[in-house]
Amino acid sequence: MMRSAIALLLLVSAVCFGLGIVLPIVRFEKLYFFNETPSLLSLFFGLWQEGSWLIALAVLIFSIVFPVTKLGIVFLTAIAPNSSFAHSPITRFAGVLSKWSMMDVLLVALVIFAAKSSGLADAFAQPGIWFYGTSAITGAIAAGLLKKKPATTREAAGSAVQEGSREPGS
Repeated sequence: MMRSAIALLLLVSAVCFGLGIVLPIVRFEKLYFFNETPSLLSLFFGLWQEGSWLIALAVLIFSIVFPVTKLGIVFLTAIAPNSSFAHSPITRFAGVLSKWSMMDVLLVALVIFAAKSSGLADAFAQPGIWFYGTSAITGAIAAGLLKKKPATTREAAGSAVQEGSREPGS
């Protein structure tokens, strides 16, 4: 049951991530340098073409590379929970990456707030940001469920034997 839930969450996370990076994330009205609704991918390519390589690389790393890496680590751990990979230090790296998962959602929220409060533009969240946020949340839940994996039958039997070998009153 738990494996099915994790698999479903990972599937939802992967599909939502794909939609989240290609669909528009925000729509600006009355802002002269945005004449369309950018997606994360179009934002990266636009920044790259304009020569803002450092910002473009930051968007690429934090918005695309980190989430894909986290999903990959969680997926590999979920499909082979008893493998050496699942117990390697690299799986802890997924937890570090999870901390960055919602950064883009927060940044878009701040941009929308800044645009609206400054009077420069009206800004509206678009479906891409909702899919991206859903991907981050479902991926985090799947990773959390992997940490709470139930004890195997052998581990449960071993602890029962240890408890049964104790003398009363000890």
